Amino acid sequence: MSNSMPPAMTGQPTRRLAGTPRNLMLAALTITALAAFSWWIYQRSTHVYSEDARVATRMIEVSTRAAGQVNTFAVGQGRRLEPGALIAQIDDRAARLTLEELEATLQSLQSQRERIATQIDMVDRETGGKLRATRSQYDAAVASRASAASDLELKKGEWERAQSLIARQIISQQQWENARNAWQQSEQMLQRAMAEAESARALVAEAEASQSQMQVLASEERGLEHEGERISASIARQKVAIGELRVTATAGGVVDQTFVHAGEYVVPGQRLLLMHDPAHIWIDANIKETEIRHLQPGNPVAIHVDAYPGRKFNGEVKLVGNAATSQFSLLPQGNASGNFTKVTQRLPVRISISQADELLRPGMMVEVAIEIR
Repeated sequence: MSNSMPPAMTGQPTRRLAGTPRNLMLAALTITALAAFSWWIYQRSTHVYSEDARVATRMIEVSTRAAGQVNTFAVGQGRRLEPGALIAQIDDRAARLTLEELEATLQSLQSQRERIATQIDMVDRETGGKLRATRSQYDAAVASRASAASDLELKKGEWERAQSLIARQIISQQQWENARNAWQQSEQMLQRAMAEAESARALVAEAEASQSQMQVLASEERGLEHEGERISASIARQKVAIGELRVTATAGGVVDQTFVHAGEYVVPGQRLLLMHDPAHIWIDANIKETEIRHLQPGNPVAIHVDAYPGRKFNGEVKLVGNAATSQFSLLPQGNASGNFTKVTQRLPVRISISQADELLRPGMMVEVAIEIR
């Protein structure tokens, strides 16, 4: 029978082998930690990180430009609006009554203009022919007066010659009397022609006075025309005012918050709701000034949204700010005391991102890794 026994029974210590599982695990953990640290160092050298970035968008504030009671408020929080959709209807009864009154006044002015136009036509027909006739008579009278004046000169010359001839007893007394009578008759004819010319001139003046009524009527018509233009402008302005009582969406989007309800009284400038367009979003990140030199538009960005930890989004740097965020604070950061503490400033960076099934909403926190290789 053999005398060999196990070491445990003989009291001899055992020797551990170098390749035990514990040592292997420590070696694996060390290698993994070194690999992770190397990867972290590599990522930090090729990326710029920000953990306080947010999803942003352009918030649209819809307000009213008119005062009145809200009869209808047709939207609620979360509702999607299309451009031109009704948001609120303000009571427009008084405005529409004013519009009807202005339109009735315009119709009345139009009737007055038509009446005056008819009067102008009637006066033109009545006085136009008379004026032309009297002018013709006056022209004829002026011609007769000229002819009579010429005849008078002739007869006067003949009578003066007869005066000299009868003094020398060359002509008879009868011939002298005939010359005198002819001169006197010519003088009477001239007086009659002059009277007829004056009478014709008076008739022309009377006809022209009647014709001047047309100018008065035309002036009145122009005044009504200007008044009609003024009322037309008032009607157009009133229609705009009525349109402002109907508040509609100027752009498409989703309602985020409402501030009034049906039945409330609103004043000009009072906001009704806030909305935004889900299709137009971006990321606003604040990057340290020590890292801003690495950034430029076009850098690719990996985005992790806190709300969706298992999903990755991609973006691109669109804009690098030109001033630190501290320059936009309400309180100035002057150093009046003389004490100085150097604080790393941050500059805003805008990153574009595509909407994915409208999962991204304004205000969400995201982490960004901007590639700078």
